[in-house]
Amino acid sequence: MRSETLHAAGLLLVEHELDVPLDHADPDGPTITVFAREVADPGPGGRDRPFLVYLQGGPGSEAPRPTRLPTSPAWLDRALRDYRVLMLDQRGTGRSSPIGSLPGLTPAEQAGYLVHFRADSIVRDCEAVREALGVDTWSVLGQSFGGFCTLTYLSLAPGSLREAFFTGGVPPVGRPVDEVYATTYATMRERNRRYHATYPGDRRRLRAVLDRAAAGDLVLPTGDVITPRWFRQVGNMLGMSDGAARLHYLLELDPDSPAFLHDLTGALPFHGRNPLYVVIHEACYADGQATRWSAQRTMPDDFHEDDTLLTGEHVFPWCFEDVGELRPLREAADLLAEHEWPRLYDPEVLASVDVPAAAAVYAEDPYVHLDYSLETAELVPTLRPWVTNEYEHNGLRVDGERVLDRLIGMARGQV
Repeated sequence: MRSETLHAAGLLLVEHELDVPLDHADPDGPTITVFAREVADPGPGGRDRPFLVYLQGGPGSEAPRPTRLPTSPAWLDRALRDYRVLMLDQRGTGRSSPIGSLPGLTPAEQAGYLVHFRADSIVRDCEAVREALGVDTWSVLGQSFGGFCTLTYLSLAPGSLREAFFTGGVPPVGRPVDEVYATTYATMRERNRRYHATYPGDRRRLRAVLDRAAAGDLVLPTGDVITPRWFRQVGNMLGMSDGAARLHYLLELDPDSPAFLHDLTGALPFHGRNPLYVVIHEACYADGQATRWSAQRTMPDDFHEDDTLLTGEHVFPWCFEDVGELRPLREAADLLAEHEWPRLYDPEVLASVDVPAAAAVYAEDPYVHLDYSLETAELVPTLRPWVTNEYEHNGLRVDGERVLDRLIGMARGQV
């Protein structure tokens, strides 16, 4: 392991890089680099505290870059009172051998590479880092997709964990992926209704933007022409506490203005910055099955017929046609859609887990459904769910101090 210590941003930072196998089942095969940033309080004893590993949402997003004054992320001060934090750039993101368009590889070779970027590989990376640091056990905080990784951790290596915390990320276990996506459409239908009830004038604005997109008049600075189906993915914002307001502020701009196109570029969730999000998003739910473009196949009739119904975290095969930066991975994505993924979770192991655990389960989360989260929580005897409608999917981001404090108290039997 290669490490460098810094005193910066009001924090004590130790930056670690470790080479790990691309395929942990083939330790002598090709390797990639994983990066993890250790964050500690610069005061006395900061580096003596136990580790809390943060696994971020995604897939395909790097860990947050921490600062103090102001503290970012919002939960960091609370964490540093009890822990030193390890922020892992999950493989393929940030400084961890980032994924681009994988030039020079055939589609089959691209797909063969990308099968190694799900939660099971991320957990094995964590184990490699833990062993390299000489740590016996540590705690884990998983946000959204990071929660999926945390449940995989409890399945693969529960003996390595002191505590496990979930925020908006207790995944379904053994559920057919089609059931998951059918449920998310029902939630997004309700989110659309609420949005237009709050901003009734936006239906007209939305219709005007979609008409311009259908005419080919919306061109991003990247040169991509926005299609109506691509624009509908701005509905992804509606699961966040400020998402409806941000969408309204986008739609109030003149579609001909540079400001609109600039803000639209930032609002679209699927683009070339994090291709892993698009390539393996459905695979995150594939607990022992192939996905076969589930979101496309399960789309209800009203979403086909009414293009003003915005979609959420739904990935479609046409993403690799409309988004120029994703086109080099189009054939690989089709191969991955037919791939029979291994199981991510072991119900028998989960039923025997003795790791203290707590989860913030958001009652109206459009990305991780309440019923499936509670169903999974019943499998893990030590997992205490906190069901709340105080927050949206980004509760940890907007009120991290309170959310993390409550989860710590729950896992320790203090709440």
